[in-house]
Order: sequence, then C-alpha cells, then structure tokens
Amino acid sequence: MLQNRVDPFGNIIKTAARGLFMGNRGLLHNEHQEIIRSYKIKTWITCVLAFKNRRRTVMAPNRYTELFFMDEATSFAAGHRPCFECRKAAAQQFKSLWLQGNPGKGLNEKTLIGEIDKILHTERIDKHNLKVTYKENPQALPDGTFVSIEGAPYLLKKGLLYLWSPFGYATEMHLPEGGKLSVLTPPSIVNTFRAGYIPQMAI
Repeated sequence: MLQNRVDPFGNIIKTAARGLFMGNRGLLHNEHQEIIRSYKIKTWITCVLAFKNRRRTVMAPNRYTELFFMDEATSFAAGHRPCFECRKAAAQQFKSLWLQGNPGKGLNEKTLIGEIDKILHTERIDKHNLKVTYKENPQALPDGTFVSIEGAPYLLKKGLLYLWSPFGYATEMHLPEGGKLSVLTPPSIVNTFRAGYIPQMAI
C-alpha cells in the first residue's frame, strides 16, 4: 500500500481506498516509493484518472508523484485546482469563476494561471508547511466547502455536514447554530464556489 492519497487537510496518507481524481505536486517520493516532501512545485493540480490512453507506473523513479483524491471537493480543500491539459473545460471555468469571485486580487482573464497558483499557495500552507485555516460562519459557506470540527473534516452540502473518510462520507449532521468553524477550503476557492463553480462531491 502506497502513501499517495490526499485528505481534506492536504495530508498525504496511506489507505486502501481508491480515488475519483488524480493529482500532482511534483516529485515527492524517493527510489523506495516513500514520500519525502509534501510538495515540489506550487502548481497543485487535479487530473482525471485516464487521459488519451496514457499509462503510468505509479511512483516511478524520477517522475512526478501520482496523488489521489476521494472526490473533487477533497482536492479543492487540499488546495488543488483543475488541470488545464486533461480537464481543460473545468480549468477554464474555474479560472473564470475564480476571477469573478475574487475581484479584489486585481487579476483578469489575461492573467496566467500561475499567478492564481501563487495566491492559492499562500492560502493552503504557511511558511512552516502547515495547513492554513480560517474562521467563518458555516451558514455563509457554499456547498462543497470543507470545515474542521474537533479535528475531523466535514463536507458542507445543502445545509448538512458529512464526515469525510477515504472511503466516502458518513455521519450526517446539521450545521451548528451560532459561532464560527475552521474552514479547510482556501478562501479564494470558497469565493469561486460562491461565483458558481460546483465541485464534484461523492455524495
């Protein structure tokens, strides 16, 4: 069992569960297929599992590390965004709605996606490579957003919270009344959801 699955906190974990999407942060493993870093590049993308009949050996020497996500909402919570090669339509929609949802960033349609990646990088991890979170009223959050309750990740959808696991969602619960929760999904991505991007959710 390889350490190549990603949870909503962005951690790379070992699990027998399979994912619906693949991701890339660069070369993270050594010759023994062991994870030795959490990222190599600031372009964190989410890809389809199959594209143009390409075949890859997972964690091959000196090749980027294939990461896997339970669903797209999980990948967004971890700080990834759609790939412009294998998910071009989703990537274009994401960029357009990201710009619409984040007008204060001063970017426009001519801005290269790399500039958005730089902003996402500051929103997902800090200088100590720790997950960046922030507090917000859950009533104001859009569907597809992840929050943390007592250290566990929950997906918000249609006014309910669902406990995440590598194998799927469980433990449906209503939003708590009053107060704020720690949000795992980066703020500019949450704004993208508000602007109309609907992430794929395995529920």
